[in-house]
Amino acid sequence: MTATENRVVVVGGGMAGHRLAQQLAAHDAGRELLLVGEEEHRPYNRVLLAEVLAGRYAPELAELAELPPQARRHRARVVRIDRAQRRVLCDDGAELGYGTLVLATGSNPVLPPLRGLFDDSRTGREQHELPAGVFAFRTMADCAEIEAHLPGTAQAVVVGGGLLGVSAARALAARGVQVVLAHQGEHLLERHLDPEAAGLLRGHLTELGVEVHTECRVRSVLTRDRTVTGVELADGYRLDAGLLVLATGVAPRTGLARAAGLTVRQGVVVDDRLRTDDPHVHAVGDCAEHDATVYGLAGPALEQADVLAKVLTGREARYRGSRLLTRLTLAAPPDRRPLDLAAFGTTTPGPDDHVVRLTDSGRGSYRKVIVRPGEDGDRLVGGVLLGDLDTVGSLADTWEGDEALSAHPLHLLTTQSVHSSRGTNDGGTSR
Repeated sequence: MTATENRVVVVGGGMAGHRLAQQLAAHDAGRELLLVGEEEHRPYNRVLLAEVLAGRYAPELAELAELPPQARRHRARVVRIDRAQRRVLCDDGAELGYGTLVLATGSNPVLPPLRGLFDDSRTGREQHELPAGVFAFRTMADCAEIEAHLPGTAQAVVVGGGLLGVSAARALAARGVQVVLAHQGEHLLERHLDPEAAGLLRGHLTELGVEVHTECRVRSVLTRDRTVTGVELADGYRLDAGLLVLATGVAPRTGLARAAGLTVRQGVVVDDRLRTDDPHVHAVGDCAEHDATVYGLAGPALEQADVLAKVLTGREARYRGSRLLTRLTLAAPPDRRPLDLAAFGTTTPGPDDHVVRLTDSGRGSYRKVIVRPGEDGDRLVGGVLLGDLDTVGSLADTWEGDEALSAHPLHLLTTQSVHSSRGTNDGGTSR
């Protein structure tokens, strides 16, 4: 055995790589672990970024637990994978050999094609620099840069009405900034909520001072001396802004894998053992594509890390995909109620599905479950809840169990449960 045969090198210092190192250390104390990441911050729970931006958490409170002694960190950017020699080459000149390589490179924010976002008069890297006051919202570094820009900022525009966009908008509103949330889709969180639930969410954001515009396309970024002054909408209307946050999606970071000749489609393609087409290289988290699916969420990334840890320590394990429960908590001022929302499974019923709803508009409470009839009984296939989430634990357990219902679906919406057995994703308290 060579000196590096027993070494696992993890490229990426985020939640998935950190979790993998923890699990490997717990079950194989003799394994050498090396995590290579370029972020200057210690590993952190990215789900708490909005709480940090809102000023409710200090950045250090979002940090993950210390790694065990046999897990070392090397701060650098990996620039090439040499599969023939089984080593990775870093931008600091280091050449790190591996027995097993794990790609946990995460994802990059997708920046919308807005006029004025980049300066065509510049060349090289300068051409791709964002104007002052324009930020993505994906990392702790993004959060710190937005925080540094906040003093003196009265108005902000957030582009994107998904989980990150909604989280960023309410965080900025909590800091006293006048916020406009511009979303191109028909309603907020359209991947997770139905129109009725999205309407309640919109009302809650409005109460917090966020001005929400749906079916609204931002066309241009307005700047003066490469500093943002506002945005122009597709209809020509202009919004003033000293801060612009872009939360329009993410894309897997696959450049290293592609350059190394690994199979890449939307993400780095892996099998049920989280293995690429090179048996010495695995991938987990936002960069991994399993069964034609890239999840891009914290919950599946942690599940994949747990499965891979079992695989690498000789235990029987297969990753069969993740069943997603999205949960988001929107805090509110002391005189207002916070809003909890949860969505799981399918939120759009099929032609033969049954839908059961309970709505209390006065309290902002909404519960919906989708039940699918079958020859061996009815099954819960999805649901949406806003407001009081006492039932989310029992609903999630019923959905996860995929067993025939023993009672009327209405019983599911009135049975209280304090805790949920499922994790949540990037939008709130866990991409």
